[in-house]
Amino acid sequence: MSSVHRWTDPAQTPDPLRRSVATFGNFDGVHLGHRAVLGRLVEEGVQRGLPSVAVTFDPHPAEIFHPEGGLELIAPGRLRDELLAQTGIDGLLVLDFTREFAEQTAEEFIVRTFVETLGVAALVVGADARGFGRGYTGDVDTLRELGAVHGFDVVVLDDLGDGERWSSSAVRRHLGAGEVAAAAAILGRPHRMTGTVVHGAHRGRELGYPTANLSDDALGLVPADGVYAGWLTRTGLDGQDPERTLPCAISVGTNPTFDGTVRTVEAYVLDRTDLDLYDEQVTVEFVEHIRPTLRFESIEELLEAMAGDIEKCRRVLASIVPS
Repeated sequence: MSSVHRWTDPAQTPDPLRRSVATFGNFDGVHLGHRAVLGRLVEEGVQRGLPSVAVTFDPHPAEIFHPEGGLELIAPGRLRDELLAQTGIDGLLVLDFTREFAEQTAEEFIVRTFVETLGVAALVVGADARGFGRGYTGDVDTLRELGAVHGFDVVVLDDLGDGERWSSSAVRRHLGAGEVAAAAAILGRPHRMTGTVVHGAHRGRELGYPTANLSDDALGLVPADGVYAGWLTRTGLDGQDPERTLPCAISVGTNPTFDGTVRTVEAYVLDRTDLDLYDEQVTVEFVEHIRPTLRFESIEELLEAMAGDIEKCRRVLASIVPS
């Protein structure tokens, strides 16, 4: 992560961040709506000569109150924090979300976190800021009332979106349908997953298309089964290294041609059979859906389809600069 100061204990808040401008939210995916709020936050900080701080939660509240719902996060944990750090904020406070924490009233949460901990001069929020505090009673009006009492401004941004409201739920819906380009339009970047490259069944290598298989604990929502054009980034390499970000074809699914049952995410770097990526940390970005996962009746049919997939990926990526 960049030079952003990240901490988890309010009592350990650095003195330079104790008079600040701030915002709060789950920020799943750090999409364009989030980035608009965070951008305005940074602007407010510059104008006021104060640091900008984002407050978020771990785990996501849905994991505590609705674990049976199986909410899949677009960018959980470290992946979310890295995306937040790239927005220009100065500090990131990650609060431990528990049932006890959730018992705070909206006023207790705002006063303890922002007035007492951060000495907040202004809170920047979206117009949809609601449902915080015990009983989900907190909203923008609550913030304005508390601001008048405790001496902080409230800056509210209207809902944003070009035809479709920018939201995490919309991104999840698009990814669940394999619509990665539509998801990217809301995220402001291609959707990404990050993890360690592990050994798979080695079928790709045997077929002449060696793939980098992401570990089961890779971070990021897995999109619908299918083949995608995208990028593979070797995060351990320097940003100027020409081998750092490479064009790839990404396969998501169970390999039905081989009667597979385990869902995997694997990426073939176009025209490269010389790479040894095992145990490396990599990020894959999904740029465009190429086709759904299919079962082929023979290896020959599979190879023909794979050759076509790679040519389509090559055309898609030829005119795109990786993010």
